[in-house]
Amino acid sequence: MLMQEERELIVEYGKKLSASGLCPGTSGNISIYNAEKKLMAISPSGIDYFETKPEDVVVTDLEANIVDGNRKPSSEWALHTIFYKNKPEARAVVHTHSVYCTTFAVLGQPIRAVHYVIGDANTDTVPCAPYCTFGTVELAEKAIKVCGDSNAVLLANHGIVTCGKDIRSAFSLANNLEYVAKLQYQAMCIGKPNILNHEQMEKVLEKFKGYGQPDSSRTGY
Repeated sequence: MLMQEERELIVEYGKKLSASGLCPGTSGNISIYNAEKKLMAISPSGIDYFETKPEDVVVTDLEANIVDGNRKPSSEWALHTIFYKNKPEARAVVHTHSVYCTTFAVLGQPIRAVHYVIGDANTDTVPCAPYCTFGTVELAEKAIKVCGDSNAVLLANHGIVTCGKDIRSAFSLANNLEYVAKLQYQAMCIGKPNILNHEQMEKVLEKFKGYGQPDSSRTGY
């Protein structure tokens, strides 16, 4: 089976996304990019994560031409391919409808540095792209344009997209940003959050470069 390892990881992390509450029902989608083969393994459209099998995962090129698989790929395939085309370091993309991130997406507000863990996204502010219909190239183009150097972007009235050097780091980032969004929401319910400034976050980003064990993906701080 073509890209068997990547397909098995899609199944594994699909279950993790569902179990963590980041992707209720069949919402959200994930992909892994093999740069050597120039192929992407992406979750199938509309199949429950706990029912998805490796052979259900679809393999396409970056123009969405199906190379292997009998299923229909996620409707958000363009959202994934555009990240791989514009962020050469990206090897995995996670798109979720997690509650707190989506709450700020509904408000059209960014996720801010209420906690230093936002630095995992290589930024001190996760921006929000304007609303576009789901599953469209227009949505993908707006998302990557607004994303900039960040490894994450909110989609207005929709959800969030994260990317990473592997599926573990992309998943971890989606988890960490949901945590930050929850803190931001709760702080706003009480009063005005204290936002870390650019200088403070610059120090965080510098320290993150040497955090953890060599050749490992961060999962927490």
